Amino acid sequence: MYYEYFGLNYPPFKITPDTRLFYSGGNRGLVLEALVYAIKSGEGIVKVVGEVGSGKTMLCRMLEEKLPPSIEIVYIANPHLPPEMILHAIALEMRLSITPQCNRLQVMHTLHTRLLEKQLHNQQVIVFIEEAQGMPLETLEEIRLLSNLETTRCKLLQIVLFGQPELDVQLGTVHMRQLKERITHSFYLEPLTRNDIQDYLHFRLHAVGYRGSPIFYSKAIRLLTQVSKGLIRRINILADKALLAAFANEVYIVHPKHIRLAARDSGFPYPRFSKSVGFSVVMVIALLLGFLFSPYRETLWSNFIQHRPNNTLPISPKIASSPQLPSITTYPLLQQRIQMTEQWLAKVNQQYYSIQVMQTAANKTEDLAKFLRLPEIQPLLEELYIYRVSRKEQVVWEIAYSEFSDIDNALAAMTTLPKILQRNKPFLRKIIHLHNDFSTL
Repeated sequence: MYYEYFGLNYPPFKITPDTRLFYSGGNRGLVLEALVYAIKSGEGIVKVVGEVGSGKTMLCRMLEEKLPPSIEIVYIANPHLPPEMILHAIALEMRLSITPQCNRLQVMHTLHTRLLEKQLHNQQVIVFIEEAQGMPLETLEEIRLLSNLETTRCKLLQIVLFGQPELDVQLGTVHMRQLKERITHSFYLEPLTRNDIQDYLHFRLHAVGYRGSPIFYSKAIRLLTQVSKGLIRRINILADKALLAAFANEVYIVHPKHIRLAARDSGFPYPRFSKSVGFSVVMVIALLLGFLFSPYRETLWSNFIQHRPNNTLPISPKIASSPQLPSITTYPLLQQRIQMTEQWLAKVNQQYYSIQVMQTAANKTEDLAKFLRLPEIQPLLEELYIYRVSRKEQVVWEIAYSEFSDIDNALAAMTTLPKILQRNKPFLRKIIHLHNDFSTL
């Protein structure tokens, strides 16, 4: 789908936990290290609480990779087990020789014997219980009794409870007081902040091979934060669909409208225009339409022009206050490349690809002219195309290199670029978008 379009090697925002894409920000890395420490020190029961989609399952997968081979991990994915079955479930996961007909005492004896054997060989067993808030209170009490299995030096069985905030409610009841006191470490996964989300999007995209300028516009990140509520699963869903919407629009920047489309498609509530704003927009459109279809349009426009001082149209305050950009006429080589760019864009196949190799502020025109005279740039000069464009209310120079009929050839050429260009993290762009940028100068 959109992966080749943005130059990605594989999906950046999968819902399925992928440990290659683990984000250590938002305290996730600190929680992971603390969990590893708590498990290695043999401290009984540990609790991890977070909202739905906050990244608890990813922590489970990361723990499995972080812990040494001497620690055996037992997963209990189904929390809705009656108390008489939890022992059987753990024993079966450890491949102990028991049958469904074995009673609780037999299973406990077999389990205790195996745990002692492992302890003699400096090995540990840890039980991960996911969605622990759904576990019956009687089963949670059975978990507490399992934590009594110990020697004079250490616990034989460690337990990590992963659950939603409802787990804390359960543990707050009188009946669960003894279990709550056995919990030696408690961790809470906070929702990601706006800055965390910005870093998260950047990290994930670069982890799958993206090397261009930021894809998500700042206003889009602000809206994404509101809609996702900082929950990683929601962020992944929205980011994935927003990139798909941008791809469908043939743009390389995700705007708020793409986030709204993703939110609407996912059924997530998102902020809409207020009535007052909507009314103002409708009134402006109505006035414009009234003017355009008025039989007196030409007379009205002529009168407007005549009564302007010096017959000039109003200038945007933003443009009027912007600094004067340097003239390119004093840089013949730069001027020549801009002219060649215009000719190239007029005849090149717009469905081909090019490599954007550089971007710099428009007020650094002199530096750009010096750059073009560098020895390592000279061999590429005839295929360097330069244009000026507005990016996020800032005028910049951008340089594209050559043309390619397909992505494979473009990617191959990218690897041969000199180091001075590789440092800029070049990326692919479809030539039709270069043409559109050039046309709006």
